[in-house]
Amino acid sequence: MGNRIPFGEHFAKESKALTAEKLLPRYTVDDYQHWKGDWELWDGHAIAMSPSPFGRHQTVATRLAYAFSSAIDKQNCNAEAIAELDWVVNDRTVVRPDLIVVCGEVPRRHLQSVPGLVAEVLSDPTRQNDLHFKRELYESEGVPTYSVIDPDSAEVTCHRLSGDCYESTCHRETVDVPLCDDCQVKIDVRTIR
Repeated sequence: MGNRIPFGEHFAKESKALTAEKLLPRYTVDDYQHWKGDWELWDGHAIAMSPSPFGRHQTVATRLAYAFSSAIDKQNCNAEAIAELDWVVNDRTVVRPDLIVVCGEVPRRHLQSVPGLVAEVLSDPTRQNDLHFKRELYESEGVPTYSVIDPDSAEVTCHRLSGDCYESTCHRETVDVPLCDDCQVKIDVRTIR
């Protein structure tokens, strides 16, 4: 037999070198566009967006979209609040925020430029993703304002870009939000809880 390693021992050594990260398939936007159902694509990894959020999450998200749309109309901003539109960040990342504010012309299909604002409503299944992965993504992509709405605490946390990093403030009543270079809107937090 000489120096031959038994199959089991060889396989054990090889499998230690392989991590789950290396074994997971990596996808692109081209793959993503053919999938059925609700998905996001995070750095090439497929993330299921089902089951859908519960009623409270959806109620808050609807109120949030209405609050931003009304405030934008009131200030006559060159912007549009859009719920659940895919943002194609790059060839390996597509996210679908609860709300985005697009400055200027509304895209005919998916958004492919940095939005003026992204807002996410926290829910138990998405809380960690929204507070960590998405916050880091939005910060690194230069999203000027990332708002996180927590229905449990009735609080809005606004992360505003200052240089390359977000500075965060919490709001329970009203919040002034700068949008699209030339516009600022006031949102009554109490109306979106």
